[in-house]
Amino acid sequence: MEEMSTIPEIEAAIRKLSREELSKFRAWFAEFDAEAWDRQLEEDARAGRLDGPAEEALRELREGRTTDL
Repeated sequence: MEEMSTIPEIEAAIRKLSREELSKFRAWFAEFDAEAWDRQLEEDARAGRLDGPAEEALRELREGRTTDL
């Protein structure tokens, strides 16, 4: 299998997929993207990058400046 290294090559390959292959690719990519998002969120949380926004949200909750969903 030939390795693709650029976005245009990947885009071209995706355009050549059949409907069934594209459906499978979408499902795979959705899972891949969700896992990447989860990893980034966990990394940000461990590094303390979410502390400021979390503190601000809690402060707004205490001050009654939030609404229930």
